Amino acid sequence: MIMKNKKIITLKTYLISSVLIFGLVACSDDEPEKIVPKNVIATNNDFDHSHDEATNLEKHKFEHEFAEQCIAREIRNSVNKENDRKRFTKPCLCIAKEMMADLTPVEAEKFLKEDKHPQSLTIRFEAAAYECLQEKAKPQEPQIFKRR
Repeated sequence: MIMKNKKIITLKTYLISSVLIFGLVACSDDEPEKIVPKNVIATNNDFDHSHDEATNLEKHKFEHEFAEQCIAREIRNSVNKENDRKRFTKPCLCIAKEMMADLTPVEAEKFLKEDKHPQSLTIRFEAAAYECLQEKAKPQEPQIFKRR
């Protein structure tokens, strides 16, 4: 009886093993995995799209018009307009150049044609003004011997 039970257990083990082996082999895919290039994935992603930049002509017009508006805004209540115009020309041009670095066509069109100031331009103006108007501290010269 013990011998009969061993044969039944061995037979069951073989049957279960063969079912598992044939099942796994049947489920495997003979075709190699398709590898998709990264640039194809990026082009299908809605969040990863290229931003059109404004043309050089639009950027140039924007730079000059924005700088003129900036200077006019600064000298509006000035007493000595000529001196103040000279004084504000450099910072206003710097701000305009910083803003036009990554100007989009939509922003350029709104500013140039519709005379509107979108929120993105306001944010860029504040960042550019900070960059252009902050006082740049002169680097200290190294002191080899400390003097009192």
